[in-house]
Amino acid sequence: MTVKPTILTGDIQDILDGLKHKPGALLPILHALQDHYGFIPSVSVPMIADALNISTADVQGVITFYHFFRTSRGGKTTIHICRAEACQSRGSRETETYIKQKLDIDFHQTTDDGAFSLEPVYCLGNCTCGPNLRVCDDIHARMSKERVDDLLTELGREAG
Repeated sequence: MTVKPTILTGDIQDILDGLKHKPGALLPILHALQDHYGFIPSVSVPMIADALNISTADVQGVITFYHFFRTSRGGKTTIHICRAEACQSRGSRETETYIKQKLDIDFHQTTDDGAFSLEPVYCLGNCTCGPNLRVCDDIHARMSKERVDDLLTELGREAG
């Protein structure tokens, strides 16, 4: 079982103190928080705004603009589905629909057991072998329903 880091305002403050003086500090701060916690804790938004002398709406706007940033804990395993045109032309929409049904989640959501999160990505650089998925740093090509079932079984999810 993975231990989830406790959100401590002291840790957030340490990150802010270390990065707030950098030019364009907002993105490095958000990346550091996400690296530390796996998401951007809501308690950090006013702290970031105060440290950078910007509004909380500005901070929240950046968080919601970039799909990379999460505002809640992700699953133990994140599955990225390529949604670029090349993969779409090779059947990624059907793969996407199938995975969503199998996991009973949509993009930017996490399964009830915390095992999987599902995220869109807009090119994995493996266009001729689509549709493609990425799990951790591994690219899975030519995904079909059967291959999705095999992958989910390998990842510990029953294919039934």
